Amino acid sequence: MKIKFCGAAQYVTGSCHLIELEDGFKILLDCGLFQGKGSHIWDWNNQWYFKPAEIDCLVLTHAHIDHCGRIPKLVKDGYTGPIHATHATRSLCAVMLLDSAKIQEMDVQWHNERILKKRKRETFRLREPLYTSEHVGPTMVKFEGHPYDTWEQIHPNVQVIYRDAGHILGSASVALRIHEGGKETIIGFTGDIGRPNKPILRDPQPMPDVDFLICESTYGDRVHESEPEQSAQFLEVIRRTCIEKRGKLIIPAFSLGRTQEIVYMLDKMENAGLLPPIKVYVDSPLAINVTHILGLHPECFDSEINEYMLIDENPFGFNSLIYIKEVEGSKSLNHTDEPCIIISASGMMNAGRVKHHLFNNIEDPKNTFLMVGYCSPETPGGILRSGANIIRVFEEDKIVRADVVIMDSFSAHGDKNEMYDYIKNQKGKVKKIFLVHGELETQKSFKYFLQEKGFSDISIPSPGEEVYINNSLNF
Repeated sequence: MKIKFCGAAQYVTGSCHLIELEDGFKILLDCGLFQGKGSHIWDWNNQWYFKPAEIDCLVLTHAHIDHCGRIPKLVKDGYTGPIHATHATRSLCAVMLLDSAKIQEMDVQWHNERILKKRKRETFRLREPLYTSEHVGPTMVKFEGHPYDTWEQIHPNVQVIYRDAGHILGSASVALRIHEGGKETIIGFTGDIGRPNKPILRDPQPMPDVDFLICESTYGDRVHESEPEQSAQFLEVIRRTCIEKRGKLIIPAFSLGRTQEIVYMLDKMENAGLLPPIKVYVDSPLAINVTHILGLHPECFDSEINEYMLIDENPFGFNSLIYIKEVEGSKSLNHTDEPCIIISASGMMNAGRVKHHLFNNIEDPKNTFLMVGYCSPETPGGILRSGANIIRVFEEDKIVRADVVIMDSFSAHGDKNEMYDYIKNQKGKVKKIFLVHGELETQKSFKYFLQEKGFSDISIPSPGEEVYINNSLNF
């Protein structure tokens, strides 16, 4: 059999890996959207390293767009097989993919209008969306939900098991038990590795022993802050921005996972009497829908939030919290002078309502932008994280006068120690590790770190690279 690395190879987004068995059966692990700026991102999202119609089944780890966001295009381009996922992932994809389709349509409209305005049609082709909302329905009917911790047949010679990855609602690692030529080979894929002792979700569950492991590496070169330090720092940022400077604290956060964690933390601060008397706005229709779905899957909750709900039945709502769905409500936030907290998507600030908050608030020194997770370097979020003094938004240069604070401890990705702890049960058993879902320099650092910890055969695949596997030998 062979593995072909079709996305998130020496890059963080676009997760997609193809396994082809000796009998020709083709299994796709994830089918994510490449995220970022530039024509190369558009090109990457429009090309395949395979023919979609030849894929036999898709195994999905979770509902983040960089893991599931190209599935409607896959179906549009000829894929007819099933989509295997956990039950909660299926629920989330229903809203995540519709939202993604809307963004595709809006981005293409904006791009084409800009091209036509500049009268460059003769040199630049007009774009079409990767897919539209019409393609989401035919995609969703292909989903087949699976429970955690059960080996299930997806091919006469292949079984799959999902283990809770503790990353977002429904997230999972997957292991494929493959029988070929009288031999058994187990290929594992971590998906995105979550973090232990985080609120809301259960801790990551170890994978079964595997022969070959495809492993994420997003934060393979750093260690996150501890939770007590995180809470204290978060409160200090709120106090300094909203009380001392009387400004706005704007938090770019992905609608799925990060927003709910921040709201839950603020809810606990409110109940403990620690949160200053300021309004908190969640400015994201998608985040509102995701929060509702979260409540429908208590099987994914950890014991902490279950106990907390005995004293507060709604951990995602408190008196000063306001959810905003309508566009006019979002626009009004840019014209208010009241100190407040605004949580808005997207987390990389390359799309959605937060981009408008960036445009309208970045030049005011009273304000703070709190960066709480990974951003591709070329996105507005990545540019702010790099310490830039000027940022271009909506074709206009803006001077960065607001404070920019980085708190990666909010990340749902494990740091290098947490990722090692997650895979250390494979030591002495796994024949080879393939590092994916990370920037190249970070991957090199993580590879060296794992070698120091006792792992030996570690590879960093390049985009489109194929690796042939023979379980009697290494290769």
